[in-house]
Amino acid sequence: MADSDGQQQNNKPTPPRPGEPGARMPRGVMSWLVFVALAIMLVVLLNQGMDDREQIAYGEFMTLVEAGDVEEIIIRDTDIRGTRKLVQGDTGTGTRKFEVAIRPMMNPTEYADKLRLVTPGTEIRMEQESVLVQVLISLLPWLLIFAFIWFFVFRQLRGAGGGAGMFGSFGRSRHRVQSKEHTNVSFADVAGIAEAKDEVAEIIEFLKNPKKFQRLGGRIPRGVLLVGLPGCGKTLLAKAIAGEADVPFFSISGSDFVEMFVGVGASRVRDLFKQAKDNSPCIIFLDEIDAVGRRRGANFGGGGHDEREQTLNAILVEMDGFDTSDQVIVIAATNRVDVLDPALIRPGRFDRQVSVSLPDVQGRYEILKVHARKIKLGPTVDLRRLARGTPMFSGADLAAIINEAALIATMANKEYVEQEDLDESRDKVRWGRANKSRVVDEHDQKVVAYHEAGHALIQALEKHADPLHKVSIIPRGSMGGATFSLPERDRMLFSKSFLDAQIRVCLGGRIAEEVYCGEISSGASGDIRQATEIARNMVTEWGMDPDIGFVFHGDEAGGMFELSSRSYSDETAHKIDGAVKQMMDKAYEQAKAVMIEYKDKGEALALALLKYETISGDEVNAIIRGESLERPSVADLLDDASPRDDVGQARPIQADPETDLGGGTLPQPG
Repeated sequence: MADSDGQQQNNKPTPPRPGEPGARMPRGVMSWLVFVALAIMLVVLLNQGMDDREQIAYGEFMTLVEAGDVEEIIIRDTDIRGTRKLVQGDTGTGTRKFEVAIRPMMNPTEYADKLRLVTPGTEIRMEQESVLVQVLISLLPWLLIFAFIWFFVFRQLRGAGGGAGMFGSFGRSRHRVQSKEHTNVSFADVAGIAEAKDEVAEIIEFLKNPKKFQRLGGRIPRGVLLVGLPGCGKTLLAKAIAGEADVPFFSISGSDFVEMFVGVGASRVRDLFKQAKDNSPCIIFLDEIDAVGRRRGANFGGGGHDEREQTLNAILVEMDGFDTSDQVIVIAATNRVDVLDPALIRPGRFDRQVSVSLPDVQGRYEILKVHARKIKLGPTVDLRRLARGTPMFSGADLAAIINEAALIATMANKEYVEQEDLDESRDKVRWGRANKSRVVDEHDQKVVAYHEAGHALIQALEKHADPLHKVSIIPRGSMGGATFSLPERDRMLFSKSFLDAQIRVCLGGRIAEEVYCGEISSGASGDIRQATEIARNMVTEWGMDPDIGFVFHGDEAGGMFELSSRSYSDETAHKIDGAVKQMMDKAYEQAKAVMIEYKDKGEALALALLKYETISGDEVNAIIRGESLERPSVADLLDDASPRDDVGQARPIQADPETDLGGGTLPQPG
């Protein structure tokens, strides 16, 4: 075998040895030459067939002949052609070619003799048309069309597939194969889903030592279905299984099976499983399997010739074809297990469903530690506090928080990531970037400040609500301000006292507008929606209303193409609406009584928000206790940054003619 250096140094073609045939022209070049030759022939023949001649009537032709204005006459089987002199009304010089679109009624030879008697000085000759030329002129355009289709479509498809049929690579699987070195993922990189890791541990043991399971006659599951919300780590867990087992990892998405040609998806499935069996032991990972694994017969056509259904049938057949000796494990991931075909998730195919759920507070702490290994953390960073403040966050959300915190610290030219960077990145990932540059009307700013102060006051005084984390009037995303809580624990059950407290907290903003501003605004639309949803669930689903009782009145979910329906009467619906409104009115009166009792504290909170824009939960509690905040505000920091003269007065900054676009002094904060 020649080395690569030798190939690079010797780029000249080797001449043929004596007795050997010369080098052949590549087939691709030959095809192009044939195609160009056919095109040239078509152009020549069309130019010959479409000569620029003047069309004249037969009577005009005989007039020209009798007048002696015709220099040459060509008699053909189908028409008469010739050259005439210029007559009155013609432009230009020389002669003019003409054609008589009529065939002579007599024999061409006799007709020529007759014309010679009329014009003895005119050259008259007969011309026989070639049948081959006529056939080529009519067939050559079609030949060129078929040649174009052959060279630019069929040959390209055949070449792309390496000769595997007319459609080539369309029937080949588009999977990606990764070895342990390329996967580079182990169980140490997976955190927060300890139960899922334990459940798939036996798959790794089977791939490493299959005889251990065959000794007692047990059969390892042929397929494992990973079910969970987006971002919970399904794909990462599958890669970790392949990395721990040290086997090839065939990865493909469900959408890669779908193609414009019918039958291509099934062909790719067969090709994928064939290559997997040839490289066993290995793992096949089908990501987003619901793209091809949806329930059959659910389409509007109702037929069985749908391309997606053919692909699903091929997957079912291939998984049934596994032998106990085939060390091939199929792992699929989806977040829509409810739409999968029952034949796909029955025992014998995807035997086991592994739930990859959202992490709890301990799981979030472990995930944060895994992602924090790649960045520099400050000495004051508390990942457990961040884990407490990120309920219902997925692993992907937590990874984004760590990354955003690193970017925020980098833009601030810090040496390491601090706790405030993590808090800001958490708010940015969940609610969007803070719009600090947005210009807000002064009146609207005050309304927002009183609105958020109302939320913060009620939440701080409610003993059954989550502890207050911070409150801000800086616009973030679509919100003009926000009040953030810091749950002490993950809640799996919601008590009635906690839900009542949540409703009162939601209503605190609207009540503050009414008490402090004297009028209400549209800023409470999200709060009303959230409070109403909680109250309706308490009445219809959780049986927390004494009048409605311990009866389920929620909406019944319909089928694939059925709308949700209710199973109770209009009278019951009227009672439910009355119970929800009564619950909301009661919470409104309770929260309003608290707001009036602590009106001065709410006023102090609103003034602090207008001054500092953001205050923490500890500072809110301090204001409620009657203490004052001593830290400088944003205006104070801007004022301190302004240059001052000897007597301590802020002096104006001189304008730079090169950089200043219209002002002379820096406006002082008011």
